Amino acid sequence: MTTFVLAGGCFWCLDAVYQRTKGVAAVISGYIGGHTADPDYYQVCTGTTGHAEGLAVIFDEDVVPAEVILDMFFTMHDPTTLNRQGYDVGTQYRSAMFPLDAQQRATFQKAIDKYAGLYPDPIVTAMEESKDFYPAEEIHQDYYTNNSRAGYCRAIIDPKLAKVRKYYAQWLNEA
Repeated sequence: MTTFVLAGGCFWCLDAVYQRTKGVAAVISGYIGGHTADPDYYQVCTGTTGHAEGLAVIFDEDVVPAEVILDMFFTMHDPTTLNRQGYDVGTQYRSAMFPLDAQQRATFQKAIDKYAGLYPDPIVTAMEESKDFYPAEEIHQDYYTNNSRAGYCRAIIDPKLAKVRKYYAQWLNEA
């Protein structure tokens, strides 16, 4: 199993896609990249802890290639907006990748370079040092599945899922 730690705006959005991806064994929403030990959601939302809303995606590369996981990442969020994804604004919503070793750093850099040529604006996705990852509260785990009719899910997550379905349907566990 391989673990990627990624941040691309609200973790509910990323979680919704990866929970539905073939070969993904687990998705853990959490907080990473900050200076406050064991923060909670409300602390992170203030933008003062330095953490990003991120997630750990644990997947089997024999089922879904790392490149597909990263392609989905760069498709479902806007890697050209600094500290912002739509209405979510602040450093906690930054686009970042947290490599766990030198090989991941190279893999992540290759993905950044690939997408730099596909977007009209510069990629601002940061490569950050992997620091302690703090799992988010239980309510934030698999949020979309448990709250798909909520306004945020319908307005923000549903369009992201539709975009991923358009390009990556063969990699999803949906009919």
